[in-house]
Amino acid sequence: MRVLLDENMPHRLRHEFGDEFEVETVQYRGWDSIRNGDLLERAEASFDAILTADQGIAHQQHLTDYDLAVVILVADSNRYADLAPLIDDACAALRDTRPGHATLVSS
Repeated sequence: MRVLLDENMPHRLRHEFGDEFEVETVQYRGWDSIRNGDLLERAEASFDAILTADQGIAHQQHLTDYDLAVVILVADSNRYADLAPLIDDACAALRDTRPGHATLVSS
């Protein structure tokens, strides 16, 4: 499964996923500072899911318009130390989610 890490996620978090996931970052793609709707449009062409800490994305975008699943990590901060413990649950959510839906993963 191909997963895009949103720009609000620590870059080194991509190393925490198993071989089942191919993870790239928004920064690596050169998609920094792209608005959510445009980002989702671009991402759906190359990725199965996007992982973000943006809790508003599910309310601001019509996710059913996109062939892309969204997994939202909710932690005390966007720091690696706070997000890394959520990766196992995030992987489970990525396996179970469907395009056009958002799944919350929290500590």
